[in-house]
Amino acid sequence: MEQSEKTPYNDVGGEVSQALLRRYYQYLQLERGLSGNTLEAYAEDLRKLLKFLSDEGLDFRTVALDDLHQFMAVLADLGVGSRSLARILSGIRSFYRFLHVEKEIAQDPTELLESPKVGRHLPEVLTVEEIDAMIEGIDLSLSEGQRNRTMLEMLYSCGLRVSELCSLRLSDLYLKEGFIRVKGKGDKERLVPISGRAVKELKNWFCCRNQIRIKPGYEDIVFLSLRRGTPLSRITVFYWVKEVAAAAGIRKNISPHTFRHSFATHLLEGGANLRVIQIMLGHESITTTEIYTHVDKSRLRKEIIEHHPRNIRQGNSSN
Repeated sequence: MEQSEKTPYNDVGGEVSQALLRRYYQYLQLERGLSGNTLEAYAEDLRKLLKFLSDEGLDFRTVALDDLHQFMAVLADLGVGSRSLARILSGIRSFYRFLHVEKEIAQDPTELLESPKVGRHLPEVLTVEEIDAMIEGIDLSLSEGQRNRTMLEMLYSCGLRVSELCSLRLSDLYLKEGFIRVKGKGDKERLVPISGRAVKELKNWFCCRNQIRIKPGYEDIVFLSLRRGTPLSRITVFYWVKEVAAAAGIRKNISPHTFRHSFATHLLEGGANLRVIQIMLGHESITTTEIYTHVDKSRLRKEIIEHHPRNIRQGNSSN
């Protein structure tokens, strides 16, 4: 039959049925008259979304605007630029518009989803004072207080992506040596220096963590849900970072990625070498094995210790 022949949507995956995907493909091809390249691009965009929803345990039919905001934030965290984000968003809008027209969903969640402004590639930057206000404003009397305080400190002191923070393992920590091992984009590993203040917060968190009943299989994960004993999701971190920012009176558009960008910006302003900053961030363009193995790790640590505000302020008192 004609309908069973291979299309770009045969291997999209997720919870979407093949019959629905074929209808969507025909809608794009016949009603909208899209070219083959555009059809392929839309299929790839849909794969990205459905993979994200699957990872977060979300149903594509009941996805909310906040879920789509987080999806776009994750893409930005992976280094996807504004132009590419706008194109991906176009494909996602098309899919949900189709679902709404076909009465597969009652409301289109993309109606209020704004496109990123092309040319504005960089997120907001927090001042050191704003970061301190957020961290110091966390209520340590709450059961999750020390965990959240430690996570914010790690995001800022180490410039981690939220996905890297959530997947960080105890076996990745080399606190005596002053490094943590981070598995980033494309499963590429890098070593990142950790400040004395972050080490102190981690040790305080470990005292709390020891009281958690950890679900089997997650014993090596650093940051866990206090109730479930399982790893935190990126969406959970995304939401409480916004809550902490609001509580601190910060009106900027804050996400976990804001701390990563602030990390890099403050290092650059402090005089750190741009190549070192890029390596610390794990940017693909300069983190090839050849380049990484030829950069002296003691020099990398020295750059961070000398130029990051956390270390400048503390000096040797953090040890």
